[in-house]
Amino acid sequence: MSRIKKTIKNARVGVFFYSITLFIHFFSRKIFLDGLGDEFIGLTSTLQSILGFLNLAELGIGTAIGVTLYGPLFQKDKKEINKIIALIGYLYKKIGLGVFILGIIVSVFLPFIFSETTINLTIVFFAFFSFLTSSLLSYFINYHIVILQADQKTYVVSSIYQSFTILKLIIQSILVYYYQAYYLWILLELIFPIIYSIVIRSRIKKEYPWLILNNKQNKSILKGYPEVIKLIKQSFVHKIGGFVLSGTDHILIFALVNLKSVAFFGNYQLIFQKLSQLINNFFGGIGAGVGNLVAENDYQNIRKVFWEMMALRFLIGGFICINLYYLIEPFILLWLGEKYILDQWILILMLINLFISQIRTPVENFKTAYALLWDVWAPVVEIIINLSVSLIFGMIWGIKGIMFGTLISLLVIVIFWKPYFLFKYGFKKNVSEYWIGFIKLMLTLIGSLIIIWWLINLWCNVQVDNYLDWVLLSIKISLITLGVYVPFLIMNRGFRDLMYRFKKLIRKNLFKQK
Repeated sequence: MSRIKKTIKNARVGVFFYSITLFIHFFSRKIFLDGLGDEFIGLTSTLQSILGFLNLAELGIGTAIGVTLYGPLFQKDKKEINKIIALIGYLYKKIGLGVFILGIIVSVFLPFIFSETTINLTIVFFAFFSFLTSSLLSYFINYHIVILQADQKTYVVSSIYQSFTILKLIIQSILVYYYQAYYLWILLELIFPIIYSIVIRSRIKKEYPWLILNNKQNKSILKGYPEVIKLIKQSFVHKIGGFVLSGTDHILIFALVNLKSVAFFGNYQLIFQKLSQLINNFFGGIGAGVGNLVAENDYQNIRKVFWEMMALRFLIGGFICINLYYLIEPFILLWLGEKYILDQWILILMLINLFISQIRTPVENFKTAYALLWDVWAPVVEIIINLSVSLIFGMIWGIKGIMFGTLISLLVIVIFWKPYFLFKYGFKKNVSEYWIGFIKLMLTLIGSLIIIWWLINLWCNVQVDNYLDWVLLSIKISLITLGVYVPFLIMNRGFRDLMYRFKKLIRKNLFKQK
């Protein structure tokens, strides 16, 4: 199967399951908030963020191994693939043991961390160790999924994982609705990951019957891959920066505001995460595709694809952020009620951060494909800026200040540094090429925004009293946004190349069907 076909299949499977899980996630969230309470939902979100810190040891291995697997998978070198999977197994098991020990140590401090919560400490401990056990499964049982991701077979992981997620949420919703039981909800958070791990391991064996799943190795295997170990160390630092950007929000809100605000913020974040998940599913395997593209070493094609991806991400980021600005508050009002509406400046800052996360993706994909991870100072600076600004302004402005800290760190490192690094050491071209293309795309967006804002205020100033009103409003805003933004984007060369590529794919598929 070709690179493009694999990407399309990943997208098709991802979007299919997204469509099913979207409704279930929002429906179950409402039931969980009503049945279990804001404080419990805030508690579980905070515990998962704390466990995210414990899992920092893993960050970097998946990326480094994925980069290392591109070549052997392209060459169908089964022996080398088995050696690399054995390497990741050795590393993951060592890290899993470390995470377990750290988890035990952190558990000692849980009574002090949650001293002001009204929730029984037994529930806190049960939830913490259930989440910890679930996270340990990825180190000891199902670490082999890295081969599916590197081989652009994310659709295999998505189909199994999302199926289990759907079933879990349905059962949790029924139990919460009738029994409002914390323990049953948490127990299912433990049981389903165990079953998922067993099933995905079996599927990997079916996809790669020649893969040795229990290849036991000792420390000597590290000597054969000094470059991989170097990449892991570099990627580790970068992933810490990424985690601090997105994984500390709940902890900071808990520390600087209160536990209930974690749940309030989590409602907005759920919407943002579901949209990001949709996009990730649609582009499932694109990172591996870029890795294969870079391995072919055709710069003209690489440059062409890069600007196609940039134009597409500008379209997606702009479209989503415009729609969210006008639609998220009336949706929250209908879905949960007026008390869950956050300050509009929080929404604006979240939207800017979401937009940057979209347009940064092509740079990140190519930077990883070129194994450009040795700028380890960059994530360190990113962490310092993010945490210092978030803490200072978080104490003054609350959630707004925390979001502002994320924005400042994104501007300094993601917008300015990373494109320079990619163009100088990856593409080996002057970064002015990037800025010319970037500014053109930004001017296109800004020009479109002015017209879109005027048209929406003219035609869409309606009262939203029910979900039908909301759907009709979303259709109007979407049509206005696409009707204005797409004609502006057609003036961009990368977007025209992208449209031509889509047209070829459509013609090819139609011809095959005939």
